[in-house]
Amino acid sequence: MSVIIILIGISILVASAFLISFIWAMKDGQYDDTYSPSIRMLFEDEVKETKSEKRDKNKKQS
Repeated sequence: MSVIIILIGISILVASAFLISFIWAMKDGQYDDTYSPSIRMLFEDEVKETKSEKRDKNKKQS
């Protein structure tokens, strides 16, 4: 019977920790923009050339 009381106490502590972290995330504005992340993966990232690739490209043109 004492094990059940300990488990209930631990579960209340864990639940309150999750509630506090959720409230903290809401106040920091983590969930404000829900539209942009869903369309961000549709746009391709620009590929940047490294210095060695630019150097090789210039050597080929010369």
